Order: sequence, then structure tokens, then C-alpha cells
Amino acid sequence: MNTLYITGAGVSAASGIPTFRGEDGYWTIGSKNYTPMEMATRAMYQNAPKEFLAWYYHRFATYRNHGPNDVHHWLSNKNLITQNIDGLDGKAGNKNYIAIHGRLDQMTLFHHQGDDVTPFTAPWEKVDESCLHNSLFDVFNIQNQAPELNYSFKPFVLLFDEYYTELYRISEAQKRMSNADKIVFMGTSFSVNITQMAIEIARDYNITIEVVDPEPAHILHPNVSYKKMTALEYIQNN
Repeated sequence: MNTLYITGAGVSAASGIPTFRGEDGYWTIGSKNYTPMEMATRAMYQNAPKEFLAWYYHRFATYRNHGPNDVHHWLSNKNLITQNIDGLDGKAGNKNYIAIHGRLDQMTLFHHQGDDVTPFTAPWEKVDESCLHNSLFDVFNIQNQAPELNYSFKPFVLLFDEYYTELYRISEAQKRMSNADKIVFMGTSFSVNITQMAIEIARDYNITIEVVDPEPAHILHPNVSYKKMTALEYIQNN
């Protein structure tokens, strides 16, 4: 059977990384002046890069050295699309997973959406926290207080006001969905576009769905089963 796994923040919780929409989640914690939904936007990066990069860096730095847990290792040889940007699936050894929202350990040239660019490793080790803002501007090649297209860099992450492009392997992700015999959602709140896309494809192709979560969100699908358990409990039974 060709099973596709689509994972969310709940899978990385056992690695000590807060879920983004939980009580301590990063989407519930903003900056002094902005909500997280306002911060995590391309517009904020363009108009207030100093605040954006400091906010982004602190969210990366808090778990940049965290390692994969048993769920990541179990998924290391699976057909996998993850919403997570923590890179833990790669650390666990999965060579061909799709990080559909990007990766915190990488960056790209700051480009028009849809342009052909290649992600590369972000040199976070060069950031000097004693002069954080200036250091981040140096790392992201920002001069004159604003990022410049095709000159500065941008975190390799899909922001709220951006859309899926081939940089995030969206066509391959859709193909994996339509070719699957079963789609297993693990630790996701179904609050992002990629999960809705997968549900629609599953309906169109009559693909079986399994939802793994202690408090699973109920979805409209004719052939869905719910596993009210953590991802760790699920892999122990499979």
C-alpha cells in the first residue's frame, strides 16, 4: 500500500518544540507591537525587517539544536510531507521528505514568488546576539534598512501572505497525494491550506484518510478513521 504521511507540529512536540497554536505556541505569542499573524508575513519582512528577523531568530534559536524523536525516526523511510519547518525529519534520515512550508535552517535569495531559486544553509552561527539587529542584517545582506530583491536573502519559510510555489515542491506534493492509497494525518490542526488541499484530493480520488491526534479535528470525508492518540502512541501500535 502506498501510504502518504502528512505531519504537523504535534509530531515535534516530543522533541521539546511547542506546537504553533497551543497555549505556549509561537502563533499565540507575538512581539511587543504585532500579533504573530502580522509578524510572519512577507509585508512585515519588507517593511520592518529588523523586527521581523529578531522575532524569527528567537523562534529558531530556541530549538535550533533540538533533535528528532522516535516519531521522526519511524517516519524516516516513509513517504512524507511535513508542515513543520524544524528540519527534524532530515536529521532523522528521511532523504526525500517534502518540507512544504520551508526549513528554518535554510535561506534563499530574496526573490519574486515563483522565481527559480535554490535554498542553502543559513549561517546562524554568524549571528552575534550582543548586536542582534546589525548582525542579522549582515547575515541577510540587508542595507538601507530594507531587503532588496535579488540581492538580500530571505528565510526559507512560507509566510502567511505568500503562496505555494515550486520552491516548496508543491506539484510533487500534489502528485504524492493523488497517487496515495491512504493519507495519514499526524499531529495537525487542519488549519493550513496544504491539509485542505490533501482532503480535497482524497475526496476526488476516493483515498482513505486516517487522522492521528489526541483531540482529532473532524473532517468531511466519506472514508475517514480517527485515532485518538499521540503520534508516539500510534507508531508503537504500527
